[in-house]
Amino acid sequence: MGLSEQGCAAWYFWNQIPNHFDNVILDAFVVMPNHVHGIIQIIPDENGSHSVGTRHGVSLQTNREFGKPIPKSLSTICNQYKGALTRWCNHRNYEFGWQPRFYDHIIRNQKSLDNIRQYIEMNPVNWETDQEYSLNSRS
Repeated sequence: MGLSEQGCAAWYFWNQIPNHFDNVILDAFVVMPNHVHGIIQIIPDENGSHSVGTRHGVSLQTNREFGKPIPKSLSTICNQYKGALTRWCNHRNYEFGWQPRFYDHIIRNQKSLDNIRQYIEMNPVNWETDQEYSLNSRS
């Protein structure tokens, strides 16, 4: 699957994430015509804790102020990625928008990791059978 200019930017900004977040290792990633899939590994800090809090930057910990983003959390990383790509597209007057949320899943074992990697790698091959394919192929 060839990438549009916006798709190339999505790929570029994804690969820039570790330059902005030192607690991240990137894994499988693919840009699709109307979405992306990627695996982000959050490295534990010196205390052994992970900043994997989701809910769009809202802390799941009770000792934090409600609604305050958690630095280096998955939500903060995703929000920064989406913001960078959105700004890039807007600057070039591309019509572009994200769905309001992202789907996240904590990968807990090697089998799950292998299955998700395979799903991501096979996603372009399966695009023509996706219900969104017919909607995107008309434009």
